[in-house]
Amino acid sequence: MKGIILAGGSGTRLHPMTQATSKQLLPVYDKPMIYYPLSVLMLAGIRDIMVISTPADLPQFSRLMGDGARLGVNFTYAVQPKPEGLAQAFHIARDWLAGEACALALGDNMIFGDHLSLQLQEAAKRDDGASVFAYQVADPERYGVVTMDPHGRALDIVEKPANPASNWAVIGLYFYDKDVTEMAAAVKPSARGELEITDLNRMYMEAGKLHVQKLGRGCAWLDAGTPDSLMQAGTFVQTIQQRQGMLVGCPEEVAFRMGWIDAATLRDHARALGKTDLGRVMMAIAEGHR
Repeated sequence: MKGIILAGGSGTRLHPMTQATSKQLLPVYDKPMIYYPLSVLMLAGIRDIMVISTPADLPQFSRLMGDGARLGVNFTYAVQPKPEGLAQAFHIARDWLAGEACALALGDNMIFGDHLSLQLQEAAKRDDGASVFAYQVADPERYGVVTMDPHGRALDIVEKPANPASNWAVIGLYFYDKDVTEMAAAVKPSARGELEITDLNRMYMEAGKLHVQKLGRGCAWLDAGTPDSLMQAGTFVQTIQQRQGMLVGCPEEVAFRMGWIDAATLRDHARALGKTDLGRVMMAIAEGHR
């Protein structure tokens, strides 16, 4: 399975910060925002990853992340000329995907929780249909909302409903089988002129192939797309790291835990970060103290 991180858009809700740089390059506590969805894809066991962004911002991602070799992964970069909906990612990546299954992660979404890697790897191994993740929210009218049967089979999925039938929001992480490029090609622009991911998910649902994985109390989902949510996300990461002594959204640590890099390589990454707390914790992990 391959993975896509969609890191385009103009980030207007974060102006003026995003008038100078991509939203997904803004810091969430001690790491660039894109490190968090990247870590999620890596936890799912995905090593071949495409980053899609604007013509102006793509060189910054390439400069930050390189070719991925230092993490034991492979990065490919592709331009999104202008944002035309989340499902556009599969049009851009069509040739690169070459008929393979794919996971799509939004660049401003963060997920953290107990046993998350097991849930992600389970979704990645499902070779038929699509898997989405649902999270309970207090304001479901702001999101794509899914209703499901007791077995996790989707019954309905609606984008920003005026009267939500449930409070389960579909988060910005989607797993699709090898048919995704053909199905995405059949998605028509919505009333707002975009290729909606909800329409793609509905196509899978109507074929009886949309599985919903609930994220329970042990998981946290944050969307860092506004000044308030960006600050909340940073505070969340700071609290977890300082109180529990563990790292959140650290690709180097994930690569080490997955066995893609060795302790010596992790120590090199830690030394490159100098005297930062992030480098100190990474060094302790490499030395076997955490």
